[in-house]
Amino acid sequence: MKVSLSGVARKYLVIGVILMMTTSLIAGSGLYGFTLNSIDGKPAPLADYKGKVILLVNVASQCGYTPQYSALEATYEKYKGQGFVILGFPANNFGAQEPGTNEEIKTFCTRKYNVTFPMYAKISVKGADQALLYGYLTKETGAGISGDIKWNFTKFLVDRKGNVVQRFEPAVTPDSKEVTEAIEKQLK
Repeated sequence: MKVSLSGVARKYLVIGVILMMTTSLIAGSGLYGFTLNSIDGKPAPLADYKGKVILLVNVASQCGYTPQYSALEATYEKYKGQGFVILGFPANNFGAQEPGTNEEIKTFCTRKYNVTFPMYAKISVKGADQALLYGYLTKETGAGISGDIKWNFTKFLVDRKGNVVQRFEPAVTPDSKEVTEAIEKQLK
């Protein structure tokens, strides 16, 4: 049986193969293979944080969990001198709770919560437009860590080698014993 593809079908097949290869290449290089824009619109590679313990968090300004910004900042201040960083990723996926522009989000975070940890540009953490980073976090990180993002303020803890080692659901606050003990374990 001979299969013949039209020019359009061939084009879509090639695009699909390229996309699969790109996703595999990025996932294969782990967390440090991702570059996203900072909240100021500049490329901010996660490789810049090699050797640090990282807490990645999808955030929103109009969520019941938004007050966690205070605990995130306090946790960042407490451990940043030991090689710890928090990376915030605004997302509007849940209840349209992050409707603002990047500039509005940055202003909100700095004025209301004095946020100094790195913030990235608004992304999507689920669905057809999911950022590749969150595709990696939700599909490539293994049992107990991978799985769909259920709401704002889901947290992923990354060790100094770039391995995602733990996930905390939104109700678990950044200053809880569970999170701080996990951070301290990775900082040793």
